[in-house]
Amino acid sequence: MPYHDILYEVDGRLAFVTLNRPEKLNALSNNLRGEVFDAMKEAEANPDVGVIVLRSAGRAFSAGYDLSPSRAAGEDSEYVSKRSLLPDTGTMHPGGGQWARHVVMANFMIWELAKPVIASIQGYCLAGGTELASICDLRIVSEDAQIGYPPVRAMTSMDMQWAPWHLPQAKAREFAYVGDPISGTEMVRLGWANYAVPADQLADFTERFARRMAHIDNEMLMYSKRQVNRQYEVMGIRTGLWSGTEIQALSAMRPAAGEWGKKVREEGLKAALEWRDGPFRDFRGAYDSAPKDRAVAGTEGDKPTGSY
Repeated sequence: MPYHDILYEVDGRLAFVTLNRPEKLNALSNNLRGEVFDAMKEAEANPDVGVIVLRSAGRAFSAGYDLSPSRAAGEDSEYVSKRSLLPDTGTMHPGGGQWARHVVMANFMIWELAKPVIASIQGYCLAGGTELASICDLRIVSEDAQIGYPPVRAMTSMDMQWAPWHLPQAKAREFAYVGDPISGTEMVRLGWANYAVPADQLADFTERFARRMAHIDNEMLMYSKRQVNRQYEVMGIRTGLWSGTEIQALSAMRPAAGEWGKKVREEGLKAALEWRDGPFRDFRGAYDSAPKDRAVAGTEGDKPTGSY
C-alpha cells in the first residue's frame, strides 16, 4: 500500500523512513505513526537492509504529537487498527487515560526491531518527537537542533519518561520539570545524542555513518542490539517506562489540568500553545501575542481553584 505521511526508500543496505508532513512540522498524527511502524517492519523483513534511518522532511524533525483534529486517522487508513484507529499494538487501549500506555507500547516496537534505527534530527524535536527519537538506537543531530518537552508546563507529565535513562539526574529532572529546549550540541555532551554536526552536513554525515554500520552482517547487528537491550531491561527500563505511563494519567487528572483543554476549546490550539509557553518566552511563547505574565494554571490570582 502507498504511504501518505511518510516516504520510504531502500538504497543498498540502508532503508530510509522520512516523516513527510513538513507543513505541520512533522506533527505525529496516528496515521503517520502507523506508517512509520509499518515501514520499519518492511525494512526489517527485507534481508538486503542492514540499517534503518529515520529522518524528516523540512525544517523540523517533529514538533510532537499532532494536537489538532488532523491527528485522528480515518477508517480507510491501512496503517492503524480498525478498532482503535491507533497504530496497532495488539490492544485497543480502551478507556480514558490510556494514551501514554499506548505510546510506550507502540514505541517498544522499534526497541524490539531486529535492525538498528538511527534518528537524524534537525530543527525542533519536541515532546512526542523526543520519545520517537529516544527509542531509536542512535541519534545524530544538527548542532542547532532544539530538543524540548513543553507540554510539562501545563498539560501533563511526559508520556514516555525517557529522561532518566539518557540524561544525568540533575538534567533529567530539569528536562522533565520544565521542558526547556536543549541544543543538539549540548545533547551530545549530555549523552542523549551520538554526534552533532552543522545542519547542512546532517544528511551526508548520517548516511555515511549508517553505511559504515551496514558493513556488519544483519544477524550480528541483531544480536548486538538485543544484548544491549536486555542489559537495560535487567536495570528496569521497561518497568520504569510503564510506571511512568500511570503517573502521566494521574497528572492529567490534577485540578489544573482542565485549563489547557478549556483554552483549546474556547480560544483555539495556537492561542492555547501561546498561553502554555508565554511565561517561558520560547516556542509559541516567543510570539508577541503570547501572555508573558499569565497566572499559574489552575489559580485565580493566588487562590487555587482545586483542592490537593
